[in-house]
Amino acid sequence: MSRFYLFLWLHWVIRVTLCSVLLASGVSFLVTIFIYFSQGLPPLGVEIFRALFNIFEFWFQFFWSLTLLVSLFRSLKYIFNAPYAGYELKLVACESSDVLEEIGYGDLVKVWRKWFMLLIWISGAIMILALVYTYLFTSFSSLFEWFNIYWLFGFILIAGYFSFILLGARCKKVKVKSLAIKNPNFRSLKRGLM
Repeated sequence: MSRFYLFLWLHWVIRVTLCSVLLASGVSFLVTIFIYFSQGLPPLGVEIFRALFNIFEFWFQFFWSLTLLVSLFRSLKYIFNAPYAGYELKLVACESSDVLEEIGYGDLVKVWRKWFMLLIWISGAIMILALVYTYLFTSFSSLFEWFNIYWLFGFILIAGYFSFILLGARCKKVKVKSLAIKNPNFRSLKRGLM
């Protein structure tokens, strides 16, 4: 079961990272190009490149905080019905106890709210532990000396692992199903491979 959560988490981390970083980079690049054109296309040199990079970096941090929220919502759809290590997460329909095979974004709203609050609480707990660690073992005296969007992203990724473990207990619409139930020959196949 721990391999299931590890593989599920790794796939989720890759999806969230790529989606949020690529979206934020694209929008930041467009804003940087717009600012460059609005300044009358000054001749490119070292100082202009440095200024454009600083503009890109500033807007990247801003847009990454927004695209991270979008990516977190979109990524939740892809954790369901994906088999890892003999298990998969299933989403149960609201009206009945039927398992949804085709999941739309409208089906995820209630689950996402519960999962997002779980993610916030776990990230907050990790931040408190990090703050205690920095206060006791480093020269930093406050959270705001070192904390930025990059640290927050790392805390969210770590919290994501624990949130998947707790999601089934926290949300009654989410169930972890064994693939052996679907396919009775799965156990014999698994024994034959080992």
